[in-house]
Parts: sequence; C-alpha cells; structure tokens
Amino acid sequence: MKSDLFSNEHMVQPAYAPGMSVQNAKSIKYAVNGEMLARQGAMIAFRGNLQFERKGQGVGGMLKRAVTGEGLPLMAVRGQGEAWFAHEAQNCFIVDIEPGDVFTVNGRNVLCFDATLSYEIKTVKGAGMTGGGLFNSVFTGQGKLGLVCDGNPLVIPVSPQLPVFVDTDAVVGWTAHLHTSLHRSQSFGSMIRGGSGEAVQLKLEGEGFVVVRPSEVTAQTQQH
Repeated sequence: MKSDLFSNEHMVQPAYAPGMSVQNAKSIKYAVNGEMLARQGAMIAFRGNLQFERKGQGVGGMLKRAVTGEGLPLMAVRGQGEAWFAHEAQNCFIVDIEPGDVFTVNGRNVLCFDATLSYEIKTVKGAGMTGGGLFNSVFTGQGKLGLVCDGNPLVIPVSPQLPVFVDTDAVVGWTAHLHTSLHRSQSFGSMIRGGSGEAVQLKLEGEGFVVVRPSEVTAQTQQH
C-alpha cells in the first residue's frame, strides 16, 4: 500500500528513553516505565503492558481533588509501554519543571505529567469567586508537564514596570513570583454592542512570564 500517509512524517518511531516527548503538534507520546498521570479521556492509543486507573476525589495528598475546581479528572497509567495523548486536536507543549520552579496552570490546559511532579489546587489570589472561582493547579518538583492550548500560545514577559492584564478565560498559566489581582474595566465588546457591561481581567505584577492562548472560552467550548 502506497500513500503519503505512510511517510516518515506520520510514522511513529520506537521510544529510545522513558518519559514524555512531542509526537507532533497535536499529540504527546509517553514511554511509560513505572507510573505517570494524565487527564481522563485524553489517551488516543497505547501499546505494551499498561494498566489504567481512574483517580477519584480521594482524601489527602496529590489526589485530594481533581486537578482544578472545574473538576478535571485524572487517571494513572502504570506499567511498561507507550501511550499517546491528545485533546480536541489542540496544540501540545512540554514544560520542564526543575527544583525551585513554581508553575501555575489552568486545569483545562493540563494533558499529562510525570508522577514526580506535585501539585496543589489553589484559588487565584485576588480573584475571589468571580465567574465561579478561578482555581488553578500549582506544579512543583522535578519533571515534565504536558499542556494543550487552543492555538499557538503567547508568552508575555511581566516586569515590575510593566504589569500585564489578561482575559481570565484566555490565561493558560504563569511563573512563580507573580502577584495576581482582578482588574475591572469597561468591556470594549459591550461598548460596540451598545451595552454597559464590565470586563474583568487578571492583573499580573512582578517578574516572570504569563502564557495566554489566542482565543477565549465560548459557551460551546465550555461544554467539552
């Protein structure tokens, strides 16, 4: 059978080392040798001797809650083999977290991560319960974190002289040492429509980086 479909561009190659790698722009491959964690429903294929366990809202430690207040459930993948993960054909990226790093990320952007990473569920400081509460996962430790993003993300530097304001629906995550608060302003969209709505942005101050996706959550995407 001959087709461009079977070219090296699309053909998966054997894993040479355990761990996470980008398979292509829309998927992440994980060569499992032990245990790793992923969002439920994100696995699209696997081979080898792997077992999967749903992670409920257990008591204590890492698994005391789902990844976010939005209720993102996790699964543990154990054994030896390879697994591929994706979510709604969104773009995939890997973040290397090293000792001392702190990376706060929106749960909807979490795809999979090493079991050596720890996370806590925290309410964004200064955000209160706006929009049902802004719950994010704070990752620490050492390991790789696989993320998905609707489109190519923007990474915006934050400095003490230049705080950054981001739409609360568009923010993916931010680095340690950034102070967050809510900023209210007149919505440009509501002015166009002749309304008097108020927009709420997340204000980030300090020294670091904020990651933003180039789209907002719509009523349709919130259902997925």
